[in-house]
Amino acid sequence: MAAARVLLILAGHPVSPRFVQSVCRLLGAGPGLGPWPTHCGLKRGRLVLSDGPFPGASTRLPLQRPPFCPFVALDQQQLRAPGAELPTNRGVDLGVAVMLQSSDQTVLLTRRTRTLSVSPNLWVPPGGHVELDEESAYPPRLSWGLPKYHHIILYLLVVSQESQQQLQARIQPNPSEVSAFMWLGPDVAAAVAATEDGTETHRHLPQELPPSVLTAELEEDGGARPLAMPVSMLLRTTPTTDEGKERVSSGTKFALGLWLRHLRR
Repeated sequence: MAAARVLLILAGHPVSPRFVQSVCRLLGAGPGLGPWPTHCGLKRGRLVLSDGPFPGASTRLPLQRPPFCPFVALDQQQLRAPGAELPTNRGVDLGVAVMLQSSDQTVLLTRRTRTLSVSPNLWVPPGGHVELDEESAYPPRLSWGLPKYHHIILYLLVVSQESQQQLQARIQPNPSEVSAFMWLGPDVAAAVAATEDGTETHRHLPQELPPSVLTAELEEDGGARPLAMPVSMLLRTTPTTDEGKERVSSGTKFALGLWLRHLRR
């Protein structure tokens, strides 16, 4: 099996989870939504997770998965689609996303381009291929097809002393990966975080939400033009079929919720 970047400590022994296995379940997560406190550390470029303390553990972070995580069904029920195959030559990989907070208490989100093969047209924090973990799959639902990617996403909160305007003047998004970006304040972020994917509970949303938020949409010449993005788009949940509509990812909603707790502290 190709080297993965996630390692588990189970009953005191190191285990490399297989691609099809739910990391949350291996760590003892129950049927609920979480989050579950998880001991974490880094060892030789790998993220190490355990449900108990271990030598080298540096912190304890909340681990979450979406309620429709395909690996729960694949791992527990051994579901298989006729004629389809799951990867057998790799384990669970690691992704990193940065929650960049400006001095005026806004956070940066970017929209992935439509042409990307993984999570196109999705609003996420900027990141690459600490505050929290999330178990992530793509496609995100079994109804979209069998998963091709399995990651633990590590969200890192970076608190800047510069304002949103100062930071935006220095941002240079890669147009092959990012098609737009926006800054969210606490009020809109709270509404987005409250729209949990896969749940039937309707949470209280702020009454005085603006109808739109200002975004910067990248153009072919490298410039950016202002665009009013309806707040209703940010409140979409993950559909049962792949409709290609832009929305905020489930993991980003989780990250926004914990960011808001950080602000209240």
